[in-house]
Amino acid sequence: MSTAQSGTVYLVGAGPGDPGLITVRARALLDDCDAIVHDALVNSELLATALAQRTDAPELHFVGKRGGDDTSARQDDIAALLVRLARVGRSVVRLKGGDPFVFGRGSEEAQRLAAAGIPFEVVPGVTAGVAAPAYAGIPVTHRGVATGVTFVTGHEDPTKGSTQTDWSAVAASGTTVVLYMGIRSLPATADALIAGGMAPDMPAAAIQWGTYPTQTTLVATLATIADRVAAAGLTAPVITVIGRVVALREEIRWYDQVERRPLFGRRILVTRATSQASALSERLRALGAAVTEMPATRVEPLDRGPLALALSHLSTYRHVVFTSQNAVRIVWDALRAAGLDARALAGVVVSAVGPATADALLECGIGVDVVPARFVAEGVLAALAMRTDVRGARVLYPAALGARDVLPSGLRRLGATVDVLPIYRSVFDGRGADALCAQIAAGGLDLVTVTSASAVRGYLEAVGPELAGRVDAAAIGPITSAAARAAGIPVVAEAETATIDGLTAAILTQSRAGTALADAGIPNGITDPAARGAPRGVRR
Repeated sequence: MSTAQSGTVYLVGAGPGDPGLITVRARALLDDCDAIVHDALVNSELLATALAQRTDAPELHFVGKRGGDDTSARQDDIAALLVRLARVGRSVVRLKGGDPFVFGRGSEEAQRLAAAGIPFEVVPGVTAGVAAPAYAGIPVTHRGVATGVTFVTGHEDPTKGSTQTDWSAVAASGTTVVLYMGIRSLPATADALIAGGMAPDMPAAAIQWGTYPTQTTLVATLATIADRVAAAGLTAPVITVIGRVVALREEIRWYDQVERRPLFGRRILVTRATSQASALSERLRALGAAVTEMPATRVEPLDRGPLALALSHLSTYRHVVFTSQNAVRIVWDALRAAGLDARALAGVVVSAVGPATADALLECGIGVDVVPARFVAEGVLAALAMRTDVRGARVLYPAALGARDVLPSGLRRLGATVDVLPIYRSVFDGRGADALCAQIAAGGLDLVTVTSASAVRGYLEAVGPELAGRVDAAAIGPITSAAARAAGIPVVAEAETATIDGLTAAILTQSRAGTALADAGIPNGITDPAARGAPRGVRR
């Protein structure tokens, strides 16, 4: 059932930055809308990951605004764009940082939509004024310390003749004061609060990029916060919290535990087919990384006729070899479509290229007889060469179109008859490519993971050679590493075993080495064996 309705505008809160804080309703609309009109403070990781989940490509309209930037989108133009898109039948997600009705001008856009007769819906989001302090270990209310909170913008409408904020009343309220967008006006705000009776030694905190991996928290007093912020060079976006609750940070600064995770702050792109991305992404996130997913390739099954014919003659094969989880899934689906199950492989020697493929077979109830020590085609060949039942045997090899000939040619040299059956192909999947390009161009990625030569090709096609060359890569094995280098992508980590666990371990090793070298003043840490011995600092 469709979530987004044609000709409707959805004023959606994207949350404060952490992609995990977006609401379920917002995610459903992003999965189904025709157009996305988004602000500068919407996390590019959130946008890229949302687009990567889709089978189509919604229109993207960037309307970000920055204070003092004459090129920023004008509010009237944004409202007009929303009306125009809705009138031509688009379902539009107006994606705004935080909550659309908390200093987000969402109410103004709602007024324009209502006046134009455009249907709209408001989807609240987690506001930064609550989330950023929470991530910094500061509750905006606490029994016995602060029974209320006052949210104030530090950037009022410049066309007004005077401020609407009664700072004396705010100072006298006894509530926690949370300032949005108030960096430039912070000195004047602090002076006004002190003049209104608030104690100069009142605890205060400035939180930059709250909920992001780059979150920074600075603690001072009301009298010193402006000077401390200026000295530290903090720039927008910053949330400032003033009140006794700031002192609670020393007890409940839980985010420090996240900051101590080994990959904290690392921004990593996972390029795998969507169905396979979750395991690697979950491991990296658990280690503290900020993960963007882009399925550089997708699996497209080929004509099932030849596969159905081969499965109808399974008894004529002594061996069947699987070198990917994709092949397992497609063969299993074909077996079930033919009314068969795991019993059809009774008496057949089943080989899997590695434990992940073996696990995929086991999930189908198919036990594996051969798993090599090296999880590549050469490893399978070496393992089968040790057996006495290969010479003279007939082998079924369901594989990707254009798969390397290493395995079938090697088996033929061992005396086997090999039927190579192309059952799928990997095709370019560019969902989310535009958002990803913007993320790379802005320096928003530290590492890209590649798990096959086809993933390298898909990534290269999605972002182009120039952008691809800007981001270091971690590869699942030497063949993938060679494909990445040939494409001009610097490889800094390579898995010793071609598994998700092996790739994760290589990323951890590279990250620790890079940290140690950075601490020593050496600019580059390369853990790829093929790159060892390269001059320090040479990355590309």
